[in-house]
Amino acid sequence: MKALSATLRLQFHKGFTLDDAVPLVPYFDRLGISHVYASPILKARPGSMHGYDVVDPTQVNPELGGEAALRRLVAALREHGMGFILDIVSNHMAVGGPHNPWWLALLEWGQRSRYAKFFDIQWHSPDPLLEGLLLVPFLGNDYGKALQDGELPLRFDADTGGFYVEHYEHRFPICPPGYADLLAATGEPTLLALAGRFADLTHAADAPARAEGLRTELAALVRDPAISSALATVLKQYDGRDPAGLQRLHQLLEKQHYRLASWRTAADDINWRRFFDINELGGLRVERSEVFEATHGKIFELVAQGLVDGLRIDHIDGLADPHGYCRKLRRRVERLLPARPAGTELGHFPIYVEKILGQGEHLHTDWGVDGTTGYEFMNQVSLLQHDPRGQAPLAQCWARTSGRPADFMEEARAAREMVLAGTLAGDFEAVAQMLLRVARNDLMSRDLTLGAIRRALQALIVHFPVYRTYINACGRPVADEPFFQQALEGARASINEGDWPVLDYLAQWLGGQPWRKLGPGSARRTLRHACTRFQQLTSPAAAKAVEDTAFYRSAVLLSRNDVGFDPQVFSAPAEAFHAACLERHRHFPGNLLTTATHDHKRGEDSRARLAVLSERGPWYSALLTHWQALATPLRSEQEGTTVPTGGDEAMLYQALLGSWPLGLTPDDDEGLAAYCERMLQWQQKALREAKLLSSWSAPNEAYEQGCRDYLSQLLTSPHALDLRQSIASAVNLIAPAGALNSLAQCLLRMTAPGVPDLYQGAEYWDFSLVDPDNRRPVDYTARSVSLGQAPNDPAALIGRWDNGQIKQALIARVLNLRRSHAQLFTQGDYQPLEVAGEHAGNVLAFARSWQGQRAIVIVPRLYSEGLGDSRQPLIESDKWGDTHIKLPLSPALPTTLKGLFSDLAVTANATVPIAEALKEFPVNLYLQSDL
Repeated sequence: MKALSATLRLQFHKGFTLDDAVPLVPYFDRLGISHVYASPILKARPGSMHGYDVVDPTQVNPELGGEAALRRLVAALREHGMGFILDIVSNHMAVGGPHNPWWLALLEWGQRSRYAKFFDIQWHSPDPLLEGLLLVPFLGNDYGKALQDGELPLRFDADTGGFYVEHYEHRFPICPPGYADLLAATGEPTLLALAGRFADLTHAADAPARAEGLRTELAALVRDPAISSALATVLKQYDGRDPAGLQRLHQLLEKQHYRLASWRTAADDINWRRFFDINELGGLRVERSEVFEATHGKIFELVAQGLVDGLRIDHIDGLADPHGYCRKLRRRVERLLPARPAGTELGHFPIYVEKILGQGEHLHTDWGVDGTTGYEFMNQVSLLQHDPRGQAPLAQCWARTSGRPADFMEEARAAREMVLAGTLAGDFEAVAQMLLRVARNDLMSRDLTLGAIRRALQALIVHFPVYRTYINACGRPVADEPFFQQALEGARASINEGDWPVLDYLAQWLGGQPWRKLGPGSARRTLRHACTRFQQLTSPAAAKAVEDTAFYRSAVLLSRNDVGFDPQVFSAPAEAFHAACLERHRHFPGNLLTTATHDHKRGEDSRARLAVLSERGPWYSALLTHWQALATPLRSEQEGTTVPTGGDEAMLYQALLGSWPLGLTPDDDEGLAAYCERMLQWQQKALREAKLLSSWSAPNEAYEQGCRDYLSQLLTSPHALDLRQSIASAVNLIAPAGALNSLAQCLLRMTAPGVPDLYQGAEYWDFSLVDPDNRRPVDYTARSVSLGQAPNDPAALIGRWDNGQIKQALIARVLNLRRSHAQLFTQGDYQPLEVAGEHAGNVLAFARSWQGQRAIVIVPRLYSEGLGDSRQPLIESDKWGDTHIKLPLSPALPTTLKGLFSDLAVTANATVPIAEALKEFPVNLYLQSDL
């Protein structure tokens, strides 16, 4: 098997199965990929387009072809010496509906179910209506109204012998002891006898197991038409549309281990942990050994059988103990490796975690993992390609146009307050109540009130600069302390002085003191539980407030609004990029490097194009004013509100500039109609995620329709032709500079310390929008053909740069170069190179060195001015002046360096003129040995 050198992320679903990937393997191999990196493949909710909604972790998803298809794909990969890395979901699984057997068993038996401790449930609630019960907030209406309207019919499953209440796609099982009254009401002698046996289950220790046998008997008896008819008559007596039936059904439901409720109650009353605020995804207690083994059993089986060669852990910050989980996973996997079949042996099994790193935050080095999935690298490249001079004019433009603050943190904090008081209110209240119990355990703090704890806790979370801390038995790790103190200082500045002492207690309780000092007992358990739930709250609060709200409220420049980014930080110098590379090389040399993912807000080349606006701030500001004037006839008024608002309009124009397809003309009716459909989908998501005038929970149909009409006219109406022509002209002007950024980004991803990760289809230009747009079908046939026909002449590639072949050719050449010089790029030292001369600030260069070999990487940055009005992404040599790179003298330099497309002569004083280095191709890599 080839050493890990480059991964390719594939999104599997029923429209693109494991078998569909088999014939593509030769193309992936030619492209230079060493490992396919797959989205989750365990059985998910039917029709899932992503696989993160697992309903049964014990089998490979039949919709993807099942385990047989997996074996066929891995066999194809092995024929080309390639590996298979798998994304797994440890934090949660899909709940609701009829497909998750663990969830259904939990509903049926409550705390008597084997799965009661699988899900993260607060069984003991201060609400008497929830004591010992599970809140099930899946009703589309209030509970009483749903009963009255007949939306909760009582059903009987003749195949399984089970009773349940149905609500659209949901199934709520009736606990088997409750079958007794239903069967007795039929008056059938055979059912009366069985009813008594069901009643005996009430206090039976082995009730769940015995119930299965009884249900089998019941299913057999109901095959008799007379018995079936009698049972149907009883079911009709539970029709909620009849007053007597409503009371019977309500009394039956009151005896269950769950309480049915409207979906709107979840925010305030939820008593189990979800993935973020999604009711259909229930949190798992994977820190428990039984749960760990049950949820990972199939994964471990696939690893032991040599079918899986690496793992990617989704949403690591949702777990109670990420450190403990990762170390346990590492130990468990390492024990399996010696037993793998011949030919599948691994020198090392990579494990990656999906982790959003805040500004100044580093992945903990003691987790036993190989690194993150690379969001922070995406951010580092983005910062490198944004001109700091553009921040002020773009911020002023946004504030003037939108009427909203240009300070992103102001938006983020307001969004956190909204989230904590809204969709995560129940989770917040649970943490506050736990902290109140902690306070009551100490005489010195027992006078603290719940209200004071709420105020201090909210302020602390609102100012939290990272997703979470990682408190352990010894307290907060040293690496986490600066972030906690930053949150503490922000909270102290925002609340009344009277609540400052509460903050001091929070600082002590939430990792400021070791748990072990409390000794064994309930006080220690309460504090530990409070710390865990606090950390599991700060993470979704950050994600929902920043990624899913503030990113859609603030648009100083949308290329700085993406997963893992901090829009408050607009740009960074080359020195910061070098420092990050050196840090990664020291601690996580195998970290994944990505610039596009299934979660990104904009495609990698869309971001690269929008970054050009940072170099043209005043130009864009004037252009936006011009477009708004041209668009005046397209707007409408609704109750004093202009539709769209200035902010929504400005954000739309940035989205158009970033995603406008190359070659799309303002009069291409068919192309514009297709593009309009994509943009309309994006627009609806943007409006609802912003939660200003519309939202997913309360859609403002009138406002959304007005925005749809505006966008549709803009892109398809003859009356808006002048506006479209102006937009298209602006796109054509910045597109070459955007492509130059894209090629630089692409080369950096493949040569910096780490493992490059390519997202499906992104070997061509990627101007996609947020999902589901970034998960559209990929035309691999065209990509395979173009790779085989790629010209060797750089001028030919540049001449047709708009078709994407230039990007694909660069990827293929560099990835195959990595494969043939593996140690140079996986272990080689990283050395920033000094750039001097007239345009030194517009070049980034570094060397990778290993045992006498050296690769020199050179990319331009922040130099759209050098392109001028050129329609090609190649800066003319005379624009570089005397700009040059100083090469290290050791190891000894040859007189000529081999480049991707041409050789380069080295001067006697070991300098490389940029005019020569980038004369024939926009970016370059030179090697000190034969290519």
